[in-house]
Amino acid sequence: MYTEMLSLSSIETVKKFVCLANKYPFSISLISDKYKIDAKSIMGIFSLDLSRPVKLQLEDIENPPAEFVEEVQAFKA
Repeated sequence: MYTEMLSLSSIETVKKFVCLANKYPFSISLISDKYKIDAKSIMGIFSLDLSRPVKLQLEDIENPPAEFVEEVQAFKA
């Protein structure tokens, strides 16, 4: 399982992140408190408390593609 803490504090940042997530075929989740949502859903992301960092989680992937990891760094909390 791959995890990373992200900051998605603006509308523009959320839009960019959803575009990034939709480029990849694997499942990507975001977790905030007790809520876990599909990171490819812009509506789902806006249902989270974005005033605090959220946890990115790839359940079935230990070592995601290097390109994905590099792109995610732009959103790191």
